[in-house]
Amino acid sequence: MRDEDGSAAVETAEGPRTSESNGEPVVRAEGVWKVFGAHGERIIGTPDAELSRAELREKTGNVVAVRDVSLEIHPGEVFVVMGLSGSGKSTLVRTLIRLIEPSAGAISITGQDVMAADSGELRELRRHKVSMVFQHFGLLAHRRVIDNVAFGLEIQGMDKSKRLARAGEVLRLVGLEDAANQFPDQLSGGMQQRVGLARAFAVDPELMLYDEPFSALDPLIRRDMQDEVIRLQAETGKTMLFITHDLPEALRIGDRIAIMRDGAIVQLGTPEELVGSPADDYVANFVRDIPRANVLTLRWIMRDARPGEGKDGPQLDVSTTVQDAVPLVAATDGTVRAVDNGRTVGVVDRESVLHAMADVSVREDRPGAPGQAGRLGEDRPGAPGQAGRLGGNSPGAPGQAGRLG
Repeated sequence: MRDEDGSAAVETAEGPRTSESNGEPVVRAEGVWKVFGAHGERIIGTPDAELSRAELREKTGNVVAVRDVSLEIHPGEVFVVMGLSGSGKSTLVRTLIRLIEPSAGAISITGQDVMAADSGELRELRRHKVSMVFQHFGLLAHRRVIDNVAFGLEIQGMDKSKRLARAGEVLRLVGLEDAANQFPDQLSGGMQQRVGLARAFAVDPELMLYDEPFSALDPLIRRDMQDEVIRLQAETGKTMLFITHDLPEALRIGDRIAIMRDGAIVQLGTPEELVGSPADDYVANFVRDIPRANVLTLRWIMRDARPGEGKDGPQLDVSTTVQDAVPLVAATDGTVRAVDNGRTVGVVDRESVLHAMADVSVREDRPGAPGQAGRLGEDRPGAPGQAGRLGGNSPGAPGQAGRLG
C-alpha cells in the first residue's frame, strides 16, 4: 500500500482482539486499483499513477478511486474501512466481489481467486459466501418480513418450508420474531435495518459486508444497531468488513481499522494504534477529539518494572482501558501490575495515566507502547504492532494479522 505522496502506508501487525488469526485469511487483496475513465488500466505502473487525483483528472480525464490497496481480513475479525466521502471506501468493498471491476490487483475470498472467476462463479460467491448490508434497506415492500429474510435462500433454490424455518431462526436472533408477518412499512427504521441484517445472516455467509448501513438512522437507533452488530459477531463469529465515515463507530466495533484518503490506505491498525500513534496529520486530525483514555489500554502506557516493583500488589489485565484503570491507580501509592494471562508484563502508575489522559507522547522507556508516530523501524519488546513494519515480528504481537510480507 502506498500513500498519496508515494510513501508506504502505515500498517501494523496487530491481530483481531476477539478471535484467533489462524489459517488463511477470509479476504486477501494485493495491489488493487480502480481507475475510472478510458483505458484507465494503462495508467497503472506509469509516472501518471503517482499524480494526485486532481492532477491526473486534469491531464487524462481519469479518476483513481482505489490506489494500490493491499489488506488481509482474518476469520472472525471485524475489519473497518473508514474515510470521508470520496475516499474510495465504498468502491473498494465493491471491487472485492467485483460488483465494480478492478483495474488491477489480486483478490481472493475464502481461498477462491475472485479475479479469475467467471460470471457463474461470481454469482455463487455472492449467493453463498458473501452477504451485503446496504445503507438503504432494500426491502421488498410487497413481501412480509419473514419472506424478505428468506429471499436470499429463495434465490439459492431452497425449499419454501426450509427457508421459512431458517428465516424464523434468524428473526429470533435479531429479536424480530414477533414481526415476522408484518410488512416493511409497518416497521421503524431501526427495525427495517434489523430485517436487512437478518436477511444477510440467513444465508450463513462466510463474509459479511456492511456499506455504511446505519448512516441514515437517528443517533440513538444507530448506537443500538452498533450494539446489535457487536452482539451478532460475538454470537456467530462471522467475519465482517464494515464501511463507515464515522470514526467513533469505527473505534467502537472494529478490531482493526483502515483509514482511506484519495483511494489509498494511509494507516491500518487497531483503534488503540490509530488514536495513540496517528501516522500523519490527516489521521491525527481524525482522532484529535477522541478521548484517549477511553481507547488506550495498559499495554500502551505500561513500562518495565524497576527494582522492587512488579512483584506483588494490585493488578489489572493488560487490556484494561486507561479510563477503567483510573480508580485503582489513583488509590494506589505505588505501581499497578499489568498482567497478561497471569504473567506480569509491565507496570503503570499515576504518571503513566496522567501522560495518557493529557495526550503526552509515550516515553521511549515504556516497552508496551505499540508504536510511536514516526518511529517505523524500532523493535520494542511487548509492542503489539510496530507501525509501518509489514514483516516485523515483535514478541508482543498477538496474531500478526496485518502482515503482508
